[in-house]
Amino acid sequence: MKTLRLKTVDAYVAFDFDCPTSAGGTRLAPDVTERETQLLARAMSYKFAVLETRFGGAKGAIRATPETRDDAVRRYVDEIRPMVVATKFLTATDLGTLPKDLESLPGTDQAGLMHTEYRGMPLDAYLTGLGVATAAEKVLGGLDGRTAAIEGFGKVGGATAVEMARRQARLVAFSTIHGFVQRRSGFDVDELLDLRSRYGDRLVEHLGEEVRPVADLFAVEADVLVPGARIGVIDESRARALKARVVAPGANVPYTAGALEVLRERGIPALADFVCNAGATIGYVTEGLLRADEAVAAVEKRVRELTEESLKDPKGPVAGAARIAEAHLRTWLEPAQMPDGPALA
Repeated sequence: MKTLRLKTVDAYVAFDFDCPTSAGGTRLAPDVTERETQLLARAMSYKFAVLETRFGGAKGAIRATPETRDDAVRRYVDEIRPMVVATKFLTATDLGTLPKDLESLPGTDQAGLMHTEYRGMPLDAYLTGLGVATAAEKVLGGLDGRTAAIEGFGKVGGATAVEMARRQARLVAFSTIHGFVQRRSGFDVDELLDLRSRYGDRLVEHLGEEVRPVADLFAVEADVLVPGARIGVIDESRARALKARVVAPGANVPYTAGALEVLRERGIPALADFVCNAGATIGYVTEGLLRADEAVAAVEKRVRELTEESLKDPKGPVAGAARIAEAHLRTWLEPAQMPDGPALA
């Protein structure tokens, strides 16, 4: 693992291992850490590998506040430009960044199809939510009449809610940085999207429900829990208290090692983040996609197949997915380059 601390801005770029081309999104938050950046780079390595793609994992991270973000993004883009030109580091949007932030970098115009609108949102965001819903549906044998709780209601959380509702699941709880709300009868997802467009993350305050601490979301009774924010949100304590039937991550690196063991002992499938949320990556790396419906079909097929195969591992689906990824990595990496396991917080 190699991490570059940039010189002109408070930012990092982490490379999981040395190879010709590494790729991963750029995250922006005031408190993003070097360690978080490294873990996210490792998660990208496994995401590319499980899709049998010969890219190394990387991650960019910018520490900035809303007041300083525009200048920080400009400095970051200018400093990483030589690496992007040399195809050493390829990047795209992530938490806190938008397509326009990176549009001056070479190669970003190739995103093309992925940045078109689909069901009222960018296609790449929709594909990520689609993957989460597809993985959960595979485990449960269907989502009709099932319930879901989603951490975060941004690009991925909103897309996941849309796709789960389309498959007749009920969103009974969700959170933003301003709190968690619950409605046993289920929320109207279209209403939530409208409120989000008007109030942003404060939409939780406009639903007529009690706004409770975000941490309470993890104790909600639901068929599917979708961790969708920062790393390490499911530790041993939360794993013991969890009332969900399956965990389908929308965000990377949601588990600690201890949490995975607890969930395995309790018989709760903890699905691999680098499979569940691989939808956008599948869209980017699959050759020949010309239309949104082709990308949707490709994501459904690949995520369903990978989820089915990963569930066969007696050590749990994360171990099963890691086995698939590492088999591919061994076909092109030297033994000394091999990562020592998937990213765990």
